[in-house]
Amino acid sequence: MTGNSYSVFNAMTDIIASPGKALDEVKEHTAWMWWPLLISLVSAAAVFGYYYSWVDFPWLIEWTIQQLPSDNRAEAAEGIRKFMKQDQTMWITIVGVVVVSMVIYTIQGLYFHLANKMTSGSDIRFGQWFSFSVWVGFVGIFGSIAALIVILTADSNQLPSTSLQPLSINALLVHASPSSDWHTWANSLSLLTFWSVFLSALGFGRWTGASTVKSWVIAALPWVLIFGIWAAIKLV
Repeated sequence: MTGNSYSVFNAMTDIIASPGKALDEVKEHTAWMWWPLLISLVSAAAVFGYYYSWVDFPWLIEWTIQQLPSDNRAEAAEGIRKFMKQDQTMWITIVGVVVVSMVIYTIQGLYFHLANKMTSGSDIRFGQWFSFSVWVGFVGIFGSIAALIVILTADSNQLPSTSLQPLSINALLVHASPSSDWHTWANSLSLLTFWSVFLSALGFGRWTGASTVKSWVIAALPWVLIFGIWAAIKLV
């Protein structure tokens, strides 16, 4: 422990600057997770709320239609125009971000809890692993910051939502168009994914005493399986 003066605000700084120290502290302070959780969710919701109030929404509707395969574009266009309403789309996105984030944190917490039971048997509760997942996911706030920078520096308000992920592998390396089969795959994998895997491996090892190799295998395995199987399906 680093002493009674260490607080959740120190941990939020150290998870970036000195992650080992932060992860040691948050293990015994499960309730601290509410700060990074709320900050992450509110920042993501605020960015999407701002985007949908700022974007040229009629243009966005037509852009969305143009990304559909040409053989069923005309058939689907009318339904998209009726369904896509500015406020409705904004709230669906915001609620989706919150719900999906909570589901992911829960699944990750359960995964690390089970991995710990099967590999080391350390006496660590599920609630602590849920908190662990929130903390290693806190670096996702940089995704919200990057998206906001993209919006603020855009030449116009005709900006597709796919441009809000400048840290994705697609934006940095693949450059697949929205109509490409690989666009969603590459847009879903980002530098922040690798950062969170690093923090997961570091934290799992420190919390359980597992070896470096074992910690990295446990931390990376879900992502390797998800994106590996996803890519294999596309290649078939």
